[in-house]
Amino acid sequence: MVYVLLADGFEEVEAIEPIDILRRGGTEVQTVGVTGKIITGAHGIPVTADIEINEVNTDNAELIMLPGGAGHELLDASEKVHKLISFALTNGLYISAICAAPSILGKKMILEGKRATCFPGYEKYLYNAKIVSDKVVIDGKIITGKGAGAAADFGFAILALLKGQNTSDKIREIMQY
Repeated sequence: MVYVLLADGFEEVEAIEPIDILRRGGTEVQTVGVTGKIITGAHGIPVTADIEINEVNTDNAELIMLPGGAGHELLDASEKVHKLISFALTNGLYISAICAAPSILGKKMILEGKRATCFPGYEKYLYNAKIVSDKVVIDGKIITGKGAGAAADFGFAILALLKGQNTSDKIREIMQY
């Protein structure tokens, strides 16, 4: 299961586009409301989360996704989000973050010595990471994305990790990407 953590102010494209790609590729995805059941994105689009953060079942988790936007600050302020990230690290799950959200991982020193990318201006929070300008960077179990314009590439990269490159390529072709 992929859990996409949503907090008010999240960047809609960075969450919804990867969710769409992953579901088209046969991946189970649940949206997780960190600030309630109905979360309003950065551009005023309300989203009803599948579950709230207290309902996450870590027994079936494969990947945790952190979208960016102003909502990343609320994700970073949540003790429950940090516990979930720590669980993912301890149990060898994938952790993905895009735009400003890689700063959450950077502050936890998770990116130390790893290649990573983020929205320009947030590099200062990726403490001791090897910062690259690629749209998407995979280093071990950590996937980082640059921003809204990289959301599709981010989704396809995650799909390739979870379901194989052939599945990712097939969905990319179906979507005319």
